[in-house]
Amino acid sequence: MKYILYARKSTEDEDRQVLSIEAQFHELKEFAAKEKLEIVASFQEAKTAKEPGRIKFAEMLSFLEQGKAEGVISWHPDRLARNSVDGGKIIHFVDRGLIKALKFPTFWFEPTPQGLFMLNIAFGQSKYFVDNLRENVKRGLRQKIRRGEWPGRPSVGYVNNLATKKIEVDQTKAPKIIKLFELYSTGNYTFESLANWCRENKLRGFWDKEFSISSVHRTLQNIFYLGLMKYKGELHEGAHEPIISKKLFDKCQEVLSDRGKPQKVKKHNFDFLGLMKCPCSAAITAERKIKKSGRTYIYYRCTKKKGPCPEKHFLRYEELYDQITSFIQKVSLSSQDTEKVLVELDKEENQAKEQARVVVQNLKNQLIEVEMKLESLLDLYLAKGLAQNEYTHKKQKILTHKLEIQEQIKDFEQRGLSWLEPAREFVLSLNQAAKLLESKNKTEMTTFLKNIGSNHILRNRQFCFEPKKPYDSVAAACGGSSPNLQFSNWQGQ
Repeated sequence: MKYILYARKSTEDEDRQVLSIEAQFHELKEFAAKEKLEIVASFQEAKTAKEPGRIKFAEMLSFLEQGKAEGVISWHPDRLARNSVDGGKIIHFVDRGLIKALKFPTFWFEPTPQGLFMLNIAFGQSKYFVDNLRENVKRGLRQKIRRGEWPGRPSVGYVNNLATKKIEVDQTKAPKIIKLFELYSTGNYTFESLANWCRENKLRGFWDKEFSISSVHRTLQNIFYLGLMKYKGELHEGAHEPIISKKLFDKCQEVLSDRGKPQKVKKHNFDFLGLMKCPCSAAITAERKIKKSGRTYIYYRCTKKKGPCPEKHFLRYEELYDQITSFIQKVSLSSQDTEKVLVELDKEENQAKEQARVVVQNLKNQLIEVEMKLESLLDLYLAKGLAQNEYTHKKQKILTHKLEIQEQIKDFEQRGLSWLEPAREFVLSLNQAAKLLESKNKTEMTTFLKNIGSNHILRNRQFCFEPKKPYDSVAAACGGSSPNLQFSNWQGQ
C-alpha cells in the first residue's frame, strides 16, 4: 500500500509544544521504516488548522482522490484537522475507500466502525481544544483590559517594557507626538504638512515606517494618548501614563470637525473675508473697482443673499484695515511689558499653590464619588438592570468626567490655581497682538479676531464685534496704552 506523509506546524500558541516540521518528518520516516510502509509523496504545511482552506491539505486530498496513494501517515489526527470541515473530509474519504489506512505514531486507527468512531472523537477533541483555547485567550484579554493593560502593541510614543511588562512613555517619540498635536491644534497645518514635519523630525511608526497622511489622521484621533483605551466599542481607563491633556485633544477634534466641513472655493483672495457678516446675517463679500483714473480700490459689502438688506454702504479696504488695527492696538502689549507681567505671575504662583490645596481636596472627594458611581454602574449592569449599549454609554460619560477631574487635580498640584495658566496665555495673546501690528499679517489678524471675540458685524461702515472676557475690559480701559493687568482678580472666578 502506498502512503502519503503529511506534517503541519502553525505559529499559533497551542502548537508551541508540537514538534517542528523537520522533527515530524524525521519521526514519521523512522516510523514508516519500522512498519515497512512505502511513502510515495510528502506534504508539509506551516499554517493553522483552525479554519478550512489549507493549500497543501487540499493537494493531498486531490492526490488521494486520483488514486496515487491509499494511506496517510501523520504525527497525530490534530495535524490533519482542527476544524469540523477538514475532519469531515477525512472521514468521508475513509467511507469512500479513498483512504484505506491512517497511521499515527501516537494514535491507533483502523478503517472499521469503531476506528471511525474513535477518529471522530480525536477530531472533536482537537476542535474542542481550539475552541476552548480561543475562549481562554479572549477571557485573558478582557481581564488585561479590566486591569488597564493594553493587550497588544501600544501606540507610537509608548513602548512595552519587557522587564516590568508595562507600557511606558517613549522618551524619544512622545515629545514629538505632543508637538504633533500642538501644531495641528493651531489650525494652520494640514495632514500633508504634518506628515512632512514627521519626516523632517524623524518621527517614524512601527517597523520604522514613515508617517503617512492617514497615519497622522489616526494619531490625532487616538484616545490612547489620553490614558484611555477603546476595546470592542467600550471605553476603559488605561494604566499607562497620558502624554497629552484632554484640553489639547479636544481642541484637535474641533479642528478636525471644522476641516471636515465642505469649504467654498474662493475666486479671489481678499483679506478678512470670512471674518464678518452683515446685520441681515448674510455674508460680507469684497470686490475690486477700477476708477477712470486707473486706480484700483477694494470695497466690502453685503452679498444680499438673505433677501432685502438695509445696509446700503460700501466700506473701503483701507478704512476696514484702520479699524481692525485700531482695535488690535487697544489689546496689544509690548514684549518688554509682557516680560514684566509674566515675572509677577511667577511670583504669585507659589502663593496660589497654597490656596489650591483646599480645592484639590474637594476635587479628590469628587473623584472618589465618581469611582463609586462606576462601581454602582457595574453592579447594576451585572444584575442585568442595564442593557449593554446603555451601560457602555453611561460608563463612557463617567470615565470622561473622571478624566476631566484628574486633569484639574494635576493642573492645581503642578501649577496652582487654574487661572494661572489662562492668565499666561492671555498675556502672551496680548503680546501676539503687538507682533501682528508689526508683521501686518492679515490672515493671522483674522484668526486672532475670531479667537478673541464673536458676532463680527459690518454695520454702517463700522466693524464691530463682541470681545470675550477679559479682552473687552482691556480694550475699554486701555485705549491704545499698555494695559495695567491685575491678574490676582481672576482668583475665584
